[in-house]
Amino acid sequence: MKKTNFAIIGCGRIAERHAKHIQNMGNLTAVCDTKKERVDKFTRDFNIPGYTQVDDLLKNIKDTDVVSICTPNGHHAEHTIKSLRAGFHVLCEKPMALTVKECENMIFEAEKAHRRLFIVKQNRYNPPIRALKKVIDEGRLGQIMNLQLNCFWNRNPRYYQESDWKGKKNLDGGTLYTQFSHFIDLLIWLNGDITDFKIYRKNFMHKKEIEFEDTGAAILEFENGALGTINYTVNSHGKNMEGSITVFGEKGTVKVGGQYLNVLEYQNIEDYVIDSPPVMDKANDYGFYQGSMSNHDLVYKNVIDVLTGKGAIATNAIEGMKVVRIIENMYKASEVR
Repeated sequence: MKKTNFAIIGCGRIAERHAKHIQNMGNLTAVCDTKKERVDKFTRDFNIPGYTQVDDLLKNIKDTDVVSICTPNGHHAEHTIKSLRAGFHVLCEKPMALTVKECENMIFEAEKAHRRLFIVKQNRYNPPIRALKKVIDEGRLGQIMNLQLNCFWNRNPRYYQESDWKGKKNLDGGTLYTQFSHFIDLLIWLNGDITDFKIYRKNFMHKKEIEFEDTGAAILEFENGALGTINYTVNSHGKNMEGSITVFGEKGTVKVGGQYLNVLEYQNIEDYVIDSPPVMDKANDYGFYQGSMSNHDLVYKNVIDVLTGKGAIATNAIEGMKVVRIIENMYKASEVR
């Protein structure tokens, strides 16, 4: 059977992980980045053509099925739309974009081109999260009353100083976009839309490095009436401390925690016990810092399954836009103190 062919736009750290999984499951046909030294590394490592202009890449990859967008957040919409117009399916890294308007334009172009638009949300594949989703969908927790999201990570000044886009509002977007949009996606995926909120944001320790907050706290109300909280920071001393979601239902309480939502930390459910899911311990490792769990292989498997008629899309563009909508609204509603 013919393998699915992929090209990558953006050759930063996350692109290396994409390339590895593409080579395991399909074929990597070409890459593009404005930094020639990055392109040269990929062309050497994978023996493929490389380009420094997106338009040049798109004109020369006619045998490609999917373009993976791994550029800075502020370029996701532009590069997705160009790829769709050129006739390719697109897999876009999180966040989908930085505004709802950009997301709407991306969806419109995908529909117009009759192409698929996939959004990377790899934390949905974490075994403890999938177990929590299952008990909620089966009604085993009864009415959901409260959800608590804690995101306590470390991003020191070096993290921002070694990047030409992280920390900049027009390209990064903010801490909720770059560090914690996955977590907000899970809140919505588990319990439905967020309809109201109050948020406070401050920049305590990164005033020279970033143009937005390094810490925030929000109170939420969901469409189903449940209340929730989000407490987040990139000031955890020295290393990432916790990424957790706790769900309180009338018939049970479950906490998925660990550093990266990778451990079933607590469960107490009426007449039911979740079989212990495997503990995941391989986060995306970028050298002196770590990101979310490394499930990109499952993301690529879903893309290939959908395109070969063997599966349904795991994270569609509408779901990606919901996350952007809530973050955009939160940022519009609050100033950094």
